[in-house]
Amino acid sequence: SSLLLSTVVTGFTTQLLWHLLKKYDGQTKPIPHKGHVEGFEPVDNKCLLRATDGKKKIELITVLKEVNKFQMAYSNLLRANMDGLKKTNKKSKNKKSKATQ
Repeated sequence: SSLLLSTVVTGFTTQLLWHLLKKYDGQTKPIPHKGHVEGFEPVDNKCLLRATDGKKKIELITVLKEVNKFQMAYSNLLRANMDGLKKTNKKSKNKKSKATQ
């Protein structure tokens, strides 16, 4: 999970990052409507992790058991780096009503 996290985080230098988790069965081509693909047997539970910053893309295939560890590590990373965010000042409704009178 730390390898996944380091790959995703260090692969991008921008501040904005989108990521997607999707079930992956090992199939790369679509199944035709009539019949089944011969010789295709789905692999056990795997997930496809896609991350992009708008320019650069990363795709990783992981075992389902590793996804939870990745999400926990990713959330810890986000929480650790949120302290530098600017807080917006909220103006109360009472001040606006007094200013208009």
